[in-house]
Amino acid sequence: MCDPEQKDLYAVLGGSPSDSLQQLRHRYQQLALKYHPDRLGGENSAESSVKTFLEVDAAWKILGDQTTRREYDLQRRAQELKQDWTVDSTVDLEDMTWETDECECSYSCRCGGTFSVSKEEEMHQGEQSGVLVCCDTCSLTIYVTWSLNKKMQMSK
Repeated sequence: MCDPEQKDLYAVLGGSPSDSLQQLRHRYQQLALKYHPDRLGGENSAESSVKTFLEVDAAWKILGDQTTRREYDLQRRAQELKQDWTVDSTVDLEDMTWETDECECSYSCRCGGTFSVSKEEEMHQGEQSGVLVCCDTCSLTIYVTWSLNKKMQMSK
């Protein structure tokens, strides 16, 4: 839903994450009227208008529903955090140690602290193949990756 190459859905509607549902609906209606294929005047701009209309409609389908909007906002925020944080290194989940007592994978930090990924965190990542993890002692961050096939095996 929140792909780095994908346009910001709020920007497509000319809004912001702080806009209410009514404000977004109003923006959607204005843009839908402006770019709807039935209202096109010139043939040469028809293709770009239809493309814009489809983008606006797709953005509204996600942002117009509370559940999908919440999911989009969470994925959007996770993407922002990935871009903002300095990642010290990338670690594969297979290189981490499984801690049976805590039901989590751990990896030692150079400061003596620990990076931990619980099974619940892995399962909440959906189709993503990694997660940012902070050290429990210092400010270092690692990016833990896994193959989706391996993740499915661990969940069984």
